[in-house]
Amino acid sequence: DMAALEIELLQCRSDNFGVLVHDPVSRRTVSIDAPEEAAIVAALERRGWYLTDIFTTHHHPDHLEANLALKARYDCEITGPKNEADKIPGLGFAFGDGGAFVWAGRPVMVIETPGHTAGSMSFIWRGHLFSGDTLLIDGCGRTDFQSGSAQALYRSITGVLFALPDETVVWPGHDYHGRTSSPIGHEKSTNPRVSGKSEAEFIAIMEALNLPRPRRIDEAVPANLTSGLRHDAD
Repeated sequence: DMAALEIELLQCRSDNFGVLVHDPVSRRTVSIDAPEEAAIVAALERRGWYLTDIFTTHHHPDHLEANLALKARYDCEITGPKNEADKIPGLGFAFGDGGAFVWAGRPVMVIETPGHTAGSMSFIWRGHLFSGDTLLIDGCGRTDFQSGSAQALYRSITGVLFALPDETVVWPGHDYHGRTSSPIGHEKSTNPRVSGKSEAEFIAIMEALNLPRPRRIDEAVPANLTSGLRHDAD
C-alpha cells in the first residue's frame, strides 16, 4: 500500500535535500544521506518519528556531514557503497552492485551508479529511486572532481537508471528550481543533459560546464559548512 508510505523532503544547508522516508507499520524511518543534523532532527521531532537508518549515496561531505551526530543521537544504522566504505563515517553496512537488503519489510535494491563519484550508489525501494547526485531533475551531478567521470555517469543514467520502469519516482540529492521529485519516464524523455544525447555529446556538455571548484570539497567531514556546493549548473 503506497499510500501508507510517508516521505518528507527537507531543505538542508543551502541547496541539499534531506529525504526522510517513514514506514508507519514498522515505525522505521530512514534518512537518505545526512546533510544537516539540525534540519533532520527538527523534522523527526515535528513528525514524531525516530531515525533508525541512514542510506548514504556517496562520500561527498555535503551528503554525510551529520552521519556521526545522528548515529550518536539515535544509534541508527548507516548503509552505503562498498566502494567508498573507507570515506563514510559511521558506516555499518556496505553493499556493492546488485546488493539487496530488507528495510521495513520490503527489499531495497542497491545499484552502483558511478560517474559523479567512482562509488556513487542509488537505492530503490517500493518504486522510489533515491539517486543522490547521479540523476537530478532535468539535470545530473557534476563529474569534474573527486573521481568523477562523464563517461561513467552517462552509462549509469542511460544504461541503468533509464532501464527502470517509467513510473519509478526519482528523489534527487539537489534541485535548484524548487522541484522535489520526477518520474523516470519524464527524465528519459526530457532531461536536457542526457535525453537523446550520444555519449560523446554528453561528455562534451559536461566538459563545457566549467563549474567553480567547491570551496571545501577536500575536507573529509567538514564541521559547520556554511556554503552549499552546487553539483549541477544550468
